[in-house]
Amino acid sequence: MIRSVTPFGDGALLVDLDDVSAAHRLVDRLEAAREAGRAPDGVLQAVVGYGTVVVHLGPGRDRADVVGAWLRTLGPDASTGRTGAGTERRGDDGRAGGGPTRVVIPVTFDGPDLGPVAAALGTTAPAVVASLCSVDLDVAFLGFAPGFPYLVGLPGPLASIPRRSTPRPSVPAGTVAVGGGFASVYPQSTPGGWMLLGRTSVPLFDRSRPPYALLRRGDLVRFADAVGGPDHVPPRTGPPPPVGRRSALQNRRPRFIEILEPGLLSLVEDQGRHSAAAMGVPGAGPADPGAHRLANRLVGNPDGAAAVELTAVGPTLRFHGDTYATVVGAGAGAVDVLLDGRPVDSGTVVPVSDGQVLAIGRIRSGLRSYLAVSGGLDTPVEIGSRSSDVLCGLGPGALVAGDRLDLGPPTRPRGRLSWPTAAGAETGTGGDGRPRELRVMAGPHRLGRAQAARLCSQPWVVGEASNRIGIRLEGGAGPADAPDERDAPGPEGDAAPVSIPSTGMVTGAVQVPPDGNPIVLMPDHATVGGYPVACCVITADLPVLGQLRPGDTVRLTEVDPDTARAAREGWEASLDGRLSGWFPTAAGT
Repeated sequence: MIRSVTPFGDGALLVDLDDVSAAHRLVDRLEAAREAGRAPDGVLQAVVGYGTVVVHLGPGRDRADVVGAWLRTLGPDASTGRTGAGTERRGDDGRAGGGPTRVVIPVTFDGPDLGPVAAALGTTAPAVVASLCSVDLDVAFLGFAPGFPYLVGLPGPLASIPRRSTPRPSVPAGTVAVGGGFASVYPQSTPGGWMLLGRTSVPLFDRSRPPYALLRRGDLVRFADAVGGPDHVPPRTGPPPPVGRRSALQNRRPRFIEILEPGLLSLVEDQGRHSAAAMGVPGAGPADPGAHRLANRLVGNPDGAAAVELTAVGPTLRFHGDTYATVVGAGAGAVDVLLDGRPVDSGTVVPVSDGQVLAIGRIRSGLRSYLAVSGGLDTPVEIGSRSSDVLCGLGPGALVAGDRLDLGPPTRPRGRLSWPTAAGAETGTGGDGRPRELRVMAGPHRLGRAQAARLCSQPWVVGEASNRIGIRLEGGAGPADAPDERDAPGPEGDAAPVSIPSTGMVTGAVQVPPDGNPIVLMPDHATVGGYPVACCVITADLPVLGQLRPGDTVRLTEVDPDTARAAREGWEASLDGRLSGWFPTAAGT
C-alpha cells in the first residue's frame, strides 16, 4: 500500500510504499494509465527505488497536489509477489522485450573479493558460488549507471556482506558483485564499493540497440557458474586495451560548424533525456535551462534544439554555410565574442557567412554560456537525445578540434533580447560579492533539528570538485566538529538519517552525506542515491545553480510550495517577455 506521497521539490513527488513489489505494481498501473490517456498532464516518468517511486513532472503539468491525490487513488493492486515471468533465456542470446523474463547470466568466479567474502562467512569460495547460483534474484530497480541492476533475494549470509569501507577507483565492466544486501553486474567501468566475486561477458547495456538495457525492473536473474561448462568465459589476458580519444565527428550535410579550438569544456546539449531514468540513464540537458532556452529562441529555434554549452572559456569555430548565431550567458556582456577578430555583443543575433570564424573567449559572468545556431545542431541522437552527460558518457562528450557539427534547416531569428534592469537580478550572478540565493523546498527527508537549522542559516562555498554531476558545498561545521548535530532528534523526535534506501533523485536535490557538507545534484546526476535529501532547489532557481563557480558563496532559503509555484510561473513569463521583434533579413538593415 501507499504509505505517503511527499513533494520532492516542485518538480517531482516521492511515493513511499510497503516494498519493491508494491512499487512495481504502482508503476505498472501508472504506465497503463498514461498509455490509455488517463494520467494527469505533465507526468514525465516514474523511477523505482527500494520501496519508493519518484514521479517526475514536466512543463504544463497539473499541480503537484492534484497528481499526488491521483496517485493515491491509483495505488498498487491487491496482488502480491512477483508480477510473473516469461520464458527463460540466456543473457547472451537476446534482449529484454515484452513482460518480465528470467535471464541466466554465466559468470566466471575469479573476483578478488571471493576469498575474503568466504572467510567472512566462515565458509569456502565454492560454497559462496553455489549459494549465489542457487536462487533467482529479482531486479528491484536500475540506477547508479545505465543498466546497473539492483538485485534482491540473496541468501541470508550473502545478504549480510557490507560494502567496502573505501570504494575502488575503478571496477571493470562485467564485474559481478555483492554488497549491502544487493547483487549486481557493473555494465561499464566505474568506481565502486561492492565486493567483487566474478565477471561475465554478457553486455547489460548497449546504447546502440533499443531497448538498451538487458534487464528491467521485475525481471529475474539466475547466475550460472561458467567454469568448465559450455558457457565458459575465457580468462582475460593482459591489461584491457587503452581507451583513446574518440574520432572527430564528421558532417553529413553541406552546412556545418567546424571546431578549431574546443575551449575548456564544450558540450552539445538539448533538453535532455526525460524518459530513460528507469534504465539508470541521467537526464543530462543544459545546466542553465534559462540561458539555453533564450539562446535557441533568439535564433528562432524550438526550446529543445541542440546548442553548445560553454564552460569558463569557449571554443573557436569556423562556419561552413551562411547562418545566424548567438551566444547567451548569465547576463549582458557575460562572455567575450569575436567574429573574424571583431568584437560582437553576446546576447544578440550575429549573421555569419560561409568561412567566417567565431571565437568565444572567457565567460565573465557566471560559469556557462550557450552557443545556438539557426536550425539547431543536427548531431547524432542517442536514447532520444543529442545531449552529452559526463557521468556515463552518452553523447559525443567534450568537443574536440576537428569535430564537424551539422546544422538543421535555417530558421528566422528574433530581433532583440532584453536583460533584467539590475545586474544579476535573474541569475544571481551579478558579481557584487554577496552570496547567491538558492530558494529551496524542504524535504522529502528530515534531518536533526540542529543540522536542518544550520543548512539554511549559514553561507556555503562552492567547492572545487563541483561539476555537472553535483555542486559540492563547503564551509559548515560538520558532524566531526559538532557530533550532536547529526544525531539530534527532529521535530517529531526522529534521528537524522545517515543514509536512506536507494531512492530516485532529481536535479536540484540537496543531499547531505555523513560529513555534513551538502551536495546539490546537477543534470548529469545518478538516477538513484542513498544520501538523505534535506531540500530541493526550486525550478525557477536552477539557472542560478547552473551558473555557480567554484569559490562562489551560496545561501539556501526555504520557501513553501505556493511560493515555488509562483516563482516558476514568474520565471516562465519572464522568459516569454524577454524577446521582441524579428531580425532584419535585407542586406544593410
